[in-house]
Amino acid sequence: MVQLLFVLLSLVALGSAVLVVTVNNMVHAALWLVVTLGAVAGIYLLLAAEFVAWVQVLIYVGAVVVLLLFALMLTRAPTGPQPRQERRHALPAAGVALLVAALLGTTVVAGFRDVRLDLDTAVVGSAKVTGRSVFSDWVLPFEVLSVLLLAALVGAIVLSRRSTLHDGDPDAGVGTQALGGPGDSGEGA
Repeated sequence: MVQLLFVLLSLVALGSAVLVVTVNNMVHAALWLVVTLGAVAGIYLLLAAEFVAWVQVLIYVGAVVVLLLFALMLTRAPTGPQPRQERRHALPAAGVALLVAALLGTTVVAGFRDVRLDLDTAVVGSAKVTGRSVFSDWVLPFEVLSVLLLAALVGAIVLSRRSTLHDGDPDAGVGTQALGGPGDSGEGA
């Protein structure tokens, strides 16, 4: 039964991931991303990694997708259906994707061929074990990622603020006026 659920969730994740990159509407792509990340969270639950599954739902589904939608709205990117772009690179891109998938699959199978996990006594996905691992072995990458996300958020705010300061001309005065400088009354645009 667990294997059947795993296969079904894997097919849902793969199918919705393909739809993320093939639909014409950006908002629909974000919603398919929610389906993909939800299916991956279900796979984590099947693998007895409850903590990782809830982090997947709360952080990725709840925060990253919302951040993606906010970024779409703040940058005034076209969110509706777009005409199909030129597809001359579709075949080479598909070939590279298949090559990378084969390489990753071969690496995972070769690296974990003899590994078996007893799911009845596993404590691998518990909050205690995961927390100890994240905040001891992985603390530096964790902090680097938090700084990177903070820089991306500040950059998005600066870019959206700059475009509202110059009434439709986002390039007007670039590099000549800092935020809070002369001409900025401090009021919201």
